[in-house]
Amino acid sequence: MRMLHTMLRVGDLDQSIEFYTNVMGMKLLRRRDNEEYRYTLAFVGYQEESEGCVLELTHNWDTSEYDLGNGYGHIALEVDDIYATCNIIEDLNGKITRAPGPVKGGKTVIAFVEDPNGYKIELIEKKTIIND
Repeated sequence: MRMLHTMLRVGDLDQSIEFYTNVMGMKLLRRRDNEEYRYTLAFVGYQEESEGCVLELTHNWDTSEYDLGNGYGHIALEVDDIYATCNIIEDLNGKITRAPGPVKGGKTVIAFVEDPNGYKIELIEKKTIIND
């Protein structure tokens, strides 16, 4: 078994695709409209679906926003340089909700970003493994 995708319901599909492709650096992999049931699916990711997990953005045509509730946590993405990544995101008008820095009580360096729908994205800086 392998993880295929995570689905997020979004109110404005074009705005969400713009955020995930232009701000977060993903590629739009495919997009499909379902006229009968009035929804559109768009899949975005860093690699093809056959190679790794992607995001499915679901837009129900008659819904412009969702209540996120309190059960959703976040999506986590590994980055090489968290400070440079956050600078790029800010330059592209992305919203950093937690500045980069070590997690409380630990050494892992993290930051949080919020997408246009209010979904949280945790950035985790890639750890360098030193072999002795």
